[in-house]
Amino acid sequence: MPVITCIEDLKRLYRRRAPRMFYDYAESGSWTEQTFRENVSDFAEIRLRQRIAVDMTGRSTAGQMIGQDVAMPVALAPVGLTGMQNADGEIKAARAAEKFGVPFTLSTMSICSIEDVADHVTKPFWFQIYTLNDDDFNQKIINRAKAAGCSALVITVDLQILGQRHKDLKNGLSAPPKFTIPTMLNLATKWAWGIEMLQTKRRFFGNIVGHVEGVSDPSSLSAWTAEKFDHALNWDKIRKLMDMWGGKVILKGVMEAEDAQKAAEIGADAIVVSNHGGRQLDGALSSIRMVPEIAAAVGDKTEVWMDGGIRSGQDVLKAVALGAKGVMIGRAFVYGLGAMGEAGVTKALEVIHKELDTSMALCGETRLGSVGKHNVLIPKDFHDRYL
Repeated sequence: MPVITCIEDLKRLYRRRAPRMFYDYAESGSWTEQTFRENVSDFAEIRLRQRIAVDMTGRSTAGQMIGQDVAMPVALAPVGLTGMQNADGEIKAARAAEKFGVPFTLSTMSICSIEDVADHVTKPFWFQIYTLNDDDFNQKIINRAKAAGCSALVITVDLQILGQRHKDLKNGLSAPPKFTIPTMLNLATKWAWGIEMLQTKRRFFGNIVGHVEGVSDPSSLSAWTAEKFDHALNWDKIRKLMDMWGGKVILKGVMEAEDAQKAAEIGADAIVVSNHGGRQLDGALSSIRMVPEIAAAVGDKTEVWMDGGIRSGQDVLKAVALGAKGVMIGRAFVYGLGAMGEAGVTKALEVIHKELDTSMALCGETRLGSVGKHNVLIPKDFHDRYL
């Protein structure tokens, strides 16, 4: 294994190994990609306060997320097409997360099915569902998640309509890849990826193909998906999905205090402050900028998490200092997966954990529960720069 000291090292390896269309799928945002970039760059505006002469022994990053014990307050976010980044990618990521002691979330648009992942882990994982206008599909896939022992449902609430991602359109993104001349030329340089993909039977959207009437192959999937995102989504429909599940629910995609308060009112166990990684509404503020306002608005009524831009343990520490009880990571673990499979996901978690543990100690804290705004320096206009 090469020497990996940061998430950026994994990203460089990932870029060399993964086919261009799948690298671009992960490493892109919508339209001008302003929000995609600022999700990362806005963390740099927050500075840490160094403290000295504090007993750093016996420290711990452990905690809980919706009552589940975690080695650190970091969950693997739902990421579509993960099994195209590396063969059987969802299974590998889930195993790495389980061994490390953090939650894994399976996307509806995964390559490996719910049942595939459940067969390869020993503990419950979380399942993510979109707000679709097909109650029959919603109920069936929720029932499958229950049967697989999933312990929480993550409802993505910011995908009623797709934001345009230029790179995906230009690359002709599909699973498996369409064999156009440009794609074949690129795949010819990614022989290691290709050899692994040839050794697995999992190359389609396992939760959908074969489980939905009229969707038997990838060509029919795109038409089905375009029709199913619910443009008429409202809070009553979100509540209906929550009732279908009947267990712990996380609402992902909240970016305004008013929406966060409503989510708390209808009983969400946690909300994720998220702009979908800058892949939906370009020009929206970064997730980290919205955390303090949303955390203050809901108080202890529900857990506030965030995602978008987490590339280090210091980013996790800053998010917690600003009021988040936990974070989700997407690209950071995908870089590791695409670079080195399960071992790469483990390495990404190790890198983030080491940075979090060391930075927390140097800030004079031995427990994440004690971290707060007293540990950071925030620009005076960080919260109210925009009217």
